[in-house]
Parts: sequence; C-alpha cells; structure tokens
Amino acid sequence: MKRILAVVFFAGVLGLVAHYARSVDWPAVWEAMRTAPASTLLAAAGLTAASYAVYCCYDLIGRHETGHSLPTADVAGIGFVCYAFNINLGSIVGAVALRFRLYARLGLAVDTITRILVLSWLTNWLGYITLAGLVFAISPITLPPDWHLRSSGLRYVGAALLVAATAYVGVCFGATRREWSLRGHAVRLPSGRVALLQLAASSLNWLLIAAVVWTVLQQRVDYPTVLGVLLLAAVAGVMAHIPAGLGVLEAVFVTLLAHHVGKVELIAALLTYRAIYYLVPLALAIPLALVSAATGNSGPRRGRTGITA
Repeated sequence: MKRILAVVFFAGVLGLVAHYARSVDWPAVWEAMRTAPASTLLAAAGLTAASYAVYCCYDLIGRHETGHSLPTADVAGIGFVCYAFNINLGSIVGAVALRFRLYARLGLAVDTITRILVLSWLTNWLGYITLAGLVFAISPITLPPDWHLRSSGLRYVGAALLVAATAYVGVCFGATRREWSLRGHAVRLPSGRVALLQLAASSLNWLLIAAVVWTVLQQRVDYPTVLGVLLLAAVAGVMAHIPAGLGVLEAVFVTLLAHHVGKVELIAALLTYRAIYYLVPLALAIPLALVSAATGNSGPRRGRTGITA
C-alpha cells in the first residue's frame, strides 16, 4: 500500500508540474531572468553563502558530540560538499553515501560517521519543525480549496510540530539516561545546550533560505508568506522523492502565490533561486568532492575510537 500511495503521489506531482509547465511563457521567463538587477543577484548570492556556512556548522556540532579531531576546514568542507549534493541529487547520495565516503577517506570509524549523519539530520529538521510550527500556528497561509486542508487546520499541525520540538529539547535537558544501543550502535542523546545550538543553527539556515527566495522575488511578497510557502514546498519535495524537488517547489509556489505575483515573474525568480542556491554551489562542490575522494586513508575503521591510527 505504501508503494502504491508513493506512485500515486508521484504521478500527481508530475501531472501538476506538467500542467503549469504547459501554461508558462518561457521566453518571457528567460527575459525576466536576464533583466534581474545585479544588486538582487549579489544579495541572493551573499545570503546563499551565509546559508551554506551555517549548514557546515551541523557537522561541527557532530565533531563536538563524537569527539573526533579532524580539522575544522576538513569538516566544514565535507559539510559544504554534502549539502550541495544533497539538495541537488537527494539525501541518499549527498547526506548519506557521500558523507560516509569522504569521512571514511579521512579515517573516521563507521559508528562515528553514523552519529555525525544522525546529528546532522536531527539538526536540520529540528529547526524546520520549530519554524513550521510557529508559522502554521500563529499565521497560517491560505491554502487552495482543492488541497482538502483548511488553513485553520494548519494551526493544529503547527501546534503538534511545536510540541515535538519542545519535547526533543526538554528530553535533551532532563533525561537521566543519555545512551542506548540500537542494532549494535551506541545512540547518545545530546546535552540541552547542544540541542539549543542545533535549534538555533537550523532555524537560522531555514530563515536564510527563505531570505534568498524573498530576495530574488524582489520583495514582491512579504517575507513571512514566503517562509511559510517554502516550508510547505520543502515537505512536498521530500514526499515526492524527486531530486532537488525539481518542479515541486515551483508548482507549490505558483499555486499559493500566483495571486500575489505574476506567473512569469514568479517562475523566473524561482529558477534564478535554483541557479544561485543549487547549481552554483554544486559546480563548486564537484571538484572538491573529487579531490577529497582521491586523498586520505583507504577506508573507515569499524571501532568506536573515531580516527584511525
């Protein structure tokens, strides 16, 4: 049943994307992209750099929690490369396979890499559910009637997300037992201070991503609305299992913001966002990944000491 539902959802997304693609004046979109102000592009590029810098801190949190001693430059470089591959090619390639490959080449043990991966995943989604909870609970965006979910229903979703985020931070502060064993791997609960750091870093990253979209839209839509639509589009992209959420993000934004911004301007802004936030970092990450994969040790050690001898 899960596979059937996934196929149905995927087909629905493709149909939605195709529907909007047929009705787009692509020459006008290209012209709108070509004439975008240089100041807008530079501001978006600066916000993109800030977002990637914040994301690299996720792996530095992992270093703090696992106690490995890789240099900051190596850890930040791996974080940058994995993030660029992750958002363009999917989490299996970027977040998992590439992170294991690159850390293994530098000698980290398998369970250490696993803990870094899990901490990075938790950090990313902790900020998401907190921001989404606040946005949906306080000021939910207006949803189309055919979505079968009233905007007021988002308030309950937001409240549930806030409860989940609060529960995680509370457990990190108050739990007396800090470690469990899951299939032979040690699962250690971060401290409350680290949980707050995860929350702050991830929330800032999502706010910066929304700021990039808001900037390329040239402030035609208020920032809180852009943030709310982006958070919805992020979940839709994950559910669709399409690398980079290609077409899904655009379809969600067009559906929810077409009454605020013309379709041509909206799609031009989103494609500009993809070029700045997705493609340019990927172009930088590919040679870095090739160099990193060609150097270092031959593979991971399967102990719990972290760095190989």
